[in-house]
Amino acid sequence: MKKAKWWQEIVMYQIYPRSFQDSNNDGIGDILGIISRLDYLKKLGIGGIWLSPVYQSPNDDNGYDISNYEEILSEFGTMAQMELLISEAKKRDIQIIMDLVVNHTSDEHPWFIEARKSVDNPYRDYYIWRKAKSEQEAPNALASAFGGSAWEFDTTSEQYYLHLFSKKQPDLNWENEQLRHAIYQMMNFWIAKGIAGFRMDVIDLIGKIPDQMITSNGPQLHHYLKEMNKATFGDKDLLTVGETWGATPEIAKAYSSPDNHELSMVFQFEHISLDEIPGQSKWDLAPLSIPKLKNVFNKWQVTLENDGWNSLFWNNHDLPRIVSRWGDDGKYRVESAKMLAMILHMMKGTPYIYQGEEIGMTNRVITDIAEVDDIESINFYDERLAQGFSHEEIINAINAKGRDNARTPMQWNQTENAGFTTFKPWIAINPNYKEINVEAALLDKNSIFYTYQALIRLRKMKPIVVFGKFQLIENVAEDIFAYKRTLNDECLLVVANFSKNENRFTLPKHIQKVLLHNYNRELISDSSYTLKPYESFILEL
Repeated sequence: MKKAKWWQEIVMYQIYPRSFQDSNNDGIGDILGIISRLDYLKKLGIGGIWLSPVYQSPNDDNGYDISNYEEILSEFGTMAQMELLISEAKKRDIQIIMDLVVNHTSDEHPWFIEARKSVDNPYRDYYIWRKAKSEQEAPNALASAFGGSAWEFDTTSEQYYLHLFSKKQPDLNWENEQLRHAIYQMMNFWIAKGIAGFRMDVIDLIGKIPDQMITSNGPQLHHYLKEMNKATFGDKDLLTVGETWGATPEIAKAYSSPDNHELSMVFQFEHISLDEIPGQSKWDLAPLSIPKLKNVFNKWQVTLENDGWNSLFWNNHDLPRIVSRWGDDGKYRVESAKMLAMILHMMKGTPYIYQGEEIGMTNRVITDIAEVDDIESINFYDERLAQGFSHEEIINAINAKGRDNARTPMQWNQTENAGFTTFKPWIAINPNYKEINVEAALLDKNSIFYTYQALIRLRKMKPIVVFGKFQLIENVAEDIFAYKRTLNDECLLVVANFSKNENRFTLPKHIQKVLLHNYNRELISDSSYTLKPYESFILEL
């Protein structure tokens, strides 16, 4: 059996620094706050932290608009504290993965400040500029992900610049070789600090050809990634994961096959789009089809089995809480959260936990747009209102899919502000923190936390979890998600009732051991069994 890479054997944990732990009581999470919680993360068992941006930023898009890649935003701390975080994490066998945002910068980055001075400025070509189609008319119909046109008119030079996100996030021009090498130099600055890799924000957009309306998977994308690999991390043992909304399994193979010298893995979002009306936006809600979900996971598991590597996730800072989205955040919150964890963590790939997922944190329900912080949700509200949608329809969509759901502060204990801060938090805390918090989870031996801990332990102990072949079990009730993992003469069976309804399942003949079960019930070999709502178990056969 081939030797695993370190990033194939671990579980990653995403920290959204602003919402994790405040150490200086200004209402904003910070680096010293993260350091103070490293022992908690070690207890959970994670091997790496994906750290959302802590770079200098005016915070138009919560740090994904960077004004200086080599400075730390003062509200998060200092570079010395960042270096301390890297070393303190390593002492606990936890690696730090930085968020690399190189599709765009802030419009307050020195490069863009220079670029907009004149059409002849040496930095002009670091960004994407076009003449107006006609007087005050955008060059083409490219739209911003945050609503409206992707082109912003600049009065100084009377040209438009491209921004696929906020108008304060101008897109970088990757066709410019000088710009690319400035980025590689910055990446090497962070590698020299001792980080263990990068999560690459919307990396599939860097090969865009705006004049041809091509945004993702442009023809030069893989050339740029190979060049980046060679100039920065290629000869080092680092984890690199690309955020690729438009990836298919075949494209993902190109990214993550070791022979291609690009990335370790990508985040693909095919499963995450299954509760949208096809062809419409993420806000246009459709019920989740469990058969479709099974088919998508099966396709990715099988296609990347021998050539490439999967990342496994339910949540991140852009997505709603999974227990509210596809579980049951009421009566069966604990059972459904454990079920969702078991399904995901027993697949082949590197699992990612988003902060609070391991205690079953839920979406925070709002009734008014004044309660919203997220720029994307606010723009969506204004656009839909202008289109004649009702306030209730729009708020329902934001409650289901808005990014603030993931960004409410981490719930540590029952004290005021959930132990996150003693000051007014930058964003409202979910009022259910008195019931759902880390302190309560650690005291309850049957909590969601200990299921996540057990799943992480299984991955470390059993090579079958890392390398085993994946086989979807067909011919079961459509709400039952069941699959086998096999390696040599070993076999694991994962069974999950993805429903609040009971479902029948025939147990296999030779159950050697029950490794994990979210209900305290007996399982008898070769018998017909009624699965309770959201019941799930992992068997060694």
